[in-house]
Amino acid sequence: MKMNDDRIRWLADGSESLDSEMLREYGQPEAEEAPDAFEMPHPRERRYYHLLHTWTHRRGERLMNRMYSVAVVLICVAICALLIATTADMPRFGDAAPLEDDNLSEFYVEEGYRHTGAANIVTGIILDFRGFDTLGESHVLFIALCTVLMLLYLPKKSDPKTMREWLESEADDRRFEPHADLILQQGAVLLVPLVLVFGVYILLNGHLSPGGGFSGGTVLGAGLILYLLAYGFRKTERFFNFRTYRRLTTSALLFYALSKGYIFFTGANGISNGVGTGRFGAILSGGLLLPLSVAVGLVVACTMYVLYTLFRKGDL
Repeated sequence: MKMNDDRIRWLADGSESLDSEMLREYGQPEAEEAPDAFEMPHPRERRYYHLLHTWTHRRGERLMNRMYSVAVVLICVAICALLIATTADMPRFGDAAPLEDDNLSEFYVEEGYRHTGAANIVTGIILDFRGFDTLGESHVLFIALCTVLMLLYLPKKSDPKTMREWLESEADDRRFEPHADLILQQGAVLLVPLVLVFGVYILLNGHLSPGGGFSGGTVLGAGLILYLLAYGFRKTERFFNFRTYRRLTTSALLFYALSKGYIFFTGANGISNGVGTGRFGAILSGGLLLPLSVAVGLVVACTMYVLYTLFRKGDL
């Protein structure tokens, strides 16, 4: 009967009465059990633990800091010695004797076009003979941009601090860059299409004439930045935002890595890769050099534009 009365009282008083009752019933701390004599540490063991703890937080910490400093100095000295030894073995400036004995340069000039199918032997060397090196350079750009994103990116979140920082950057952008300069906008109407078309031309003709992924991507990035300066973030975000950057760079790097991995694997095992070099001098020649150049150009263009927006506003 008393239990029914308690339920009626809890229903009448609401959940606060029930909560307080449960706290009184189950919130009492349990009585601590007496420690087992066999589990109690020996006084000598406790003294050892105390000495070890004291040494770790006093002398041990200072010793680790000194060892870390010594290790850093030794590693730097070893790297400097390795670089100096490598430089000492290089030929002197202006000495042509090593080049006369080196057949690699002669092979590039005389046989490079036959192996790569590219009229521009520089592009053939960069994207074919030194393809993995170029892949590493593209990843260096990507990793640098990821680091800047982690440090400066201010996404539109519900966090009051982040939202306040984003609103302050947006206010500064609208105050100091009103995007209403008639001369700049009219100039951008004329220049942006020309710059973008010229960048695409450099990108697509890098295996035939001077140009390629790095130079063409730089021109494309400059065109995007010019459009942003003239018309602002709101119009630019219609066709280029963080999602666009993520998809373009990820797809370009994956395509580059997979295609070059396939080419090198088949070549190292004497297997035909099935990719022809095409007719020499045509736009569709050079095998995979053209799509690889486009992939590198996309990474460079996205890196330039995103770095500019992050350092200026902290957002895309």
